[in-house]
Amino acid sequence: MLSRTDARARTLADLPPVISDSLLKLIALCDADPRPEKIDVGVGVFRDAVGNTPILKVMKEAEQRLVDTQTTKAYLGSAGDKRFAELLRPILLGHHASDERILGLQTPGGCGALRLGFELIATANPQARVLVGTPTWPNHPPIINSVRLQQIDYPYYERGQGAIRFEDMIAALEGAEPGDVALLHGCCHNPTGADLNEDQWREVVRVVCDRGLLPLIDIAYQGFGRGLDEDAFGVRLMLDACDEMIIAQSCDKNFSVYRDRVGSLFIKTGSVETSKTAMAHVHQRAREMWSMPPDHGAAAVHIILEDPELHARWRSELTAR
Repeated sequence: MLSRTDARARTLADLPPVISDSLLKLIALCDADPRPEKIDVGVGVFRDAVGNTPILKVMKEAEQRLVDTQTTKAYLGSAGDKRFAELLRPILLGHHASDERILGLQTPGGCGALRLGFELIATANPQARVLVGTPTWPNHPPIINSVRLQQIDYPYYERGQGAIRFEDMIAALEGAEPGDVALLHGCCHNPTGADLNEDQWREVVRVVCDRGLLPLIDIAYQGFGRGLDEDAFGVRLMLDACDEMIIAQSCDKNFSVYRDRVGSLFIKTGSVETSKTAMAHVHQRAREMWSMPPDHGAAAVHIILEDPELHARWRSELTAR
């Protein structure tokens, strides 16, 4: 065991090596591959027929309008653009948009939303276990580990048959303890693309409620599956049934603002006051980690969603993809 003096004498040169992120490693390998016929299916971005990731035309127009009309870049605070979060409510929450128990704020992409959500869980219940269907997005486990929550894996997908292992999923959820967290993909499951159908969602919601689990739904591809409303089916069904729920949402894909990092976190509890308390903790964590999320992308999304003509064009462009 190191003495106190020896421990304090350690330097950055004593840091252990880090295991490379599998997804980032795959991106680097693909970039280094000289073959022109290569197909990159590693990172979660939309690509057109020639392999480009284009910016939506309506987004370019909104960005230009933002540049032309913006008069200040003063700080907005840890919640970011509050109107941005309000405008997302009907798109994500549907008929729950007016529920005052659901509060939201802007985050640096879906990743920032996930980190904030798990920070809140770790603060409220550090003994909670997180149930994760495998395979899952490679960054889910590191985020869960970063807040020192225990992860419990269960098989979600059978590669050989190309099918969801639904019975295994239900068995895992039924075996969980009250207060445990069910991490679920809202739509366009990453990395398999295998989504729950509506009947399966109903069964998952029933078990989550019966077992007293806390659902955390990660929805990063709304609009890329069956449609904006259809892709939010699981989110809205869970809101129908659960008093407590966390939603990590990303605009990076459906607004083509990947590197601008645009996301949101929504929290529902059993009362307005409890939601306000939970959100106060979220604001504190956001202040500690990034103080304020980047504004440009969210401000452009704000412009699109607040202008009826741009909003309609966004829906049309998204559907055409």
